[in-house]
Amino acid sequence: MFIIAGLGNPTKEYDNTRHNIGFEAIDALADKYRISVMDVKNKALTGKGIINGQKVILVKPLTYMNLSGESIRPIADYYKIDVETQLIVISDDISLPPGQIRVRKKGSAGGHNGLKNIIRNLGSEEFQRIRIGVGEKPKGYDLADYVLGHFSKEERPLMEEGVEKAVKAAEIMLTGDVDQAMNEFNRKVSS
Repeated sequence: MFIIAGLGNPTKEYDNTRHNIGFEAIDALADKYRISVMDVKNKALTGKGIINGQKVILVKPLTYMNLSGESIRPIADYYKIDVETQLIVISDDISLPPGQIRVRKKGSAGGHNGLKNIIRNLGSEEFQRIRIGVGEKPKGYDLADYVLGHFSKEERPLMEEGVEKAVKAAEIMLTGDVDQAMNEFNRKVSS
């Protein structure tokens, strides 16, 4: 069994914002595999299903981004998963160009408050993640305003592509072959 958690903020005002790209990836997985992500458990919307023969729980924390770990930790505990090998977290990344993804087996939060909170709650950086690039904050912009802002018309197709890549990466990671996902998706894309 795997838990795939996408990070975001739960209310309508945050739909289609940079910070909610993790939620979009969960929605894409849910649509593709007909998994209803409507059960409320441990401060999250959850849905059970099967992806490529593997049991999965799709998770969208309802805690708001900066408290994501308060939802993910109890779910991981409840299902008694090994967070190092059975948890995949999908989040936004301002250090990657729009739509580019990066797969990691583990690592620091890289300044991302949602990941910081998960690391604090799990007591470990050892969990798999998929980071979807949302583009670098322009000079003079406030970081919070930028990540809570909406994508431009030009960025939208790139972001849809990024979500598609994140879905494919997750599918590969569910086979246990994180290295294959890293080899396939961690290449620099020329702009």
